[in-house]
Amino acid sequence: MSWGTELWDQFDNLEKHTQWGIDVLEKYIKFVKERTEIELSYAKQLRNLSKKYQPKKNSKEEEEYRYTSTRAFLATLNEMNDYAGQHEVISENMTSLITGELTRYVQELKQERKSHFHDGRKAQQHIETCWKQLEASKRRFERDCKEADRAQQYFEKMDADINVTKADVEKARQQAQLRHQMAEDSKAEYSSTLQKFNSEQHDHYYTHIPNIFQKIQEMEERRIVRIGESMKTFAEVDRQVIPIIGKCLDEITKAAESIDHKNDSQLVIEAFKSGFEPPGDVDFEDFTQPMKRTVSESSLSNSRGDGKSEPKFGGKSKGKLWPFIKKNKLMSLLTSPHQPPPPPPASASPSAVPNGPQSPKQQKEPLSHRFNEFMTSKPKIHCFRSLKRGLSLKLITLNTQVWSLIEGAGPEDFSNLPPEQRRKKLQQKVDELNKDIQKEMDQRDALTKMKDVYIKNPQMGDAASVDHRLAELGQNIEKLRLEVQKFEGWLAEVEGRLPARTEQARRQSGLYEAQNTSAVNSCAQDRESSPDGSYTEEQSQETEMKVPATDFDDEFDDEEPLPTIGTCKALYTFEGQNEGTISVAEGEMLYVIEEDKGDGWTRIRRNEDEEGYVPTSYVEVYLDKNAKDVYKSLQKISE
Repeated sequence: MSWGTELWDQFDNLEKHTQWGIDVLEKYIKFVKERTEIELSYAKQLRNLSKKYQPKKNSKEEEEYRYTSTRAFLATLNEMNDYAGQHEVISENMTSLITGELTRYVQELKQERKSHFHDGRKAQQHIETCWKQLEASKRRFERDCKEADRAQQYFEKMDADINVTKADVEKARQQAQLRHQMAEDSKAEYSSTLQKFNSEQHDHYYTHIPNIFQKIQEMEERRIVRIGESMKTFAEVDRQVIPIIGKCLDEITKAAESIDHKNDSQLVIEAFKSGFEPPGDVDFEDFTQPMKRTVSESSLSNSRGDGKSEPKFGGKSKGKLWPFIKKNKLMSLLTSPHQPPPPPPASASPSAVPNGPQSPKQQKEPLSHRFNEFMTSKPKIHCFRSLKRGLSLKLITLNTQVWSLIEGAGPEDFSNLPPEQRRKKLQQKVDELNKDIQKEMDQRDALTKMKDVYIKNPQMGDAASVDHRLAELGQNIEKLRLEVQKFEGWLAEVEGRLPARTEQARRQSGLYEAQNTSAVNSCAQDRESSPDGSYTEEQSQETEMKVPATDFDDEFDDEEPLPTIGTCKALYTFEGQNEGTISVAEGEMLYVIEEDKGDGWTRIRRNEDEEGYVPTSYVEVYLDKNAKDVYKSLQKISE
């Protein structure tokens, strides 16, 4: 089945059909090109989506990805990124294997088609030329024949007419013969032209046109085969990435199956556990029965009345309502100096003053007397229990509001944090320092090897050039090890303190609740003894509240010290003789934990167990800006 024999007379239709085939091929190329653009756009959107939900570096979101559920989500984001990469592969392969190849093929196809149809048109023009020559020869032969007939008829007419001369008759005869000869020549030429045309026509329709049409048919069939192969490639490109996409989906499924709700719950405990005991039950305060204004043995005064009640240590722990109040904060209220500070010595050197400046003259009083004075100076706070509960609830709320501020500008040992959180922070710091030490040691080892190479091969470099860097690395490692020892000491202190402190807090909590019940009853009796039901300062002063200092101190043993807000340098030597003050030597560097509030005293700390007040004029204060801002924020919130 050949186009040359079957479609010998359909030259124009074949020309239109082959042009249509090229248009179809170009349309398919455009389709694949738009598909690649869609794949690229889809891959870009997937990558942007994955990037949008990736955790930002050095942000709080990064800490959230320690949970299995969030880690699974992060794995999903990473797999989606790989998934997007496979769509980019689809686009690249389709562009190179289909779009690019077909575009080049279309150009070649157009050139081949143009050549074939040019040959066809040339053959048609040749046969048309032969046909025209045949027609011209035929018309010439016909014309000569007619002219010969007319000449013959004219001769016969002249020959029959008796009036015509013999010369005219001879002339007519010669003219007739000439015309007959011209007709014969035209006949011979026509016959020759006809034979030539028939031969050319036979070659045209049985040789030239079939060959040209056969080439056009082969060209069209190659186009059809090529577009079919491109469609197979189109499917194969997708099929090649299906295993990788399947792996991505399998990894997402695996990440989802790795989610452990129990582990996440445990991580929440580790992240937010404070280490404090929950508050105990609130005691019932009975105001319906009149009570005598005598302090019972269960009160804070440890009085010597009848019917002693022993505090219970073995019962259920009474949790304190003030887990965030600082021992030093309350003690500063009880023991801060009440006298104005002494003026600085006239001489800049303490040698000018033999005994140094004198601390405020004040007799040391028992802690219970100081506490009683504190109680009487606040007539609106009727008893220690009200003070305790009010301060604790307010400080618990305050702690929640400013925890982030404290974490950002707290002391180096994280003493501002709850015990469990402090332990975690210290452990994290130790791990970071150990990593830094390992990095420095790796650098030192590499430089040591380089130095050995330089010693063995001096032409490669100067061995002395690395000595300075090795010395720096040694110093850095030594500093980091000292830091590790410091933080490990704090960590050991916290880890060793937590269990013991928990038991002690439980015992002291039970003792305090037993004592506090009597204090509440005493306060209630005082209110009833007043005619108008009010609690007066005079009545408050009559109540004797004697508490051993050790018991009161133990109530706050598990509290952390106040954060430092700066440092100070002692300008003069100061002998702290009154309760609440601290002795300092000239030139000594100390920590500042509370600014001068206008009374001339600044609260400082030497170490974890030694702190107190010194005259502001005796020290030069250097406040840390961040810590000072946090301190002011705390004051504003508390007000």
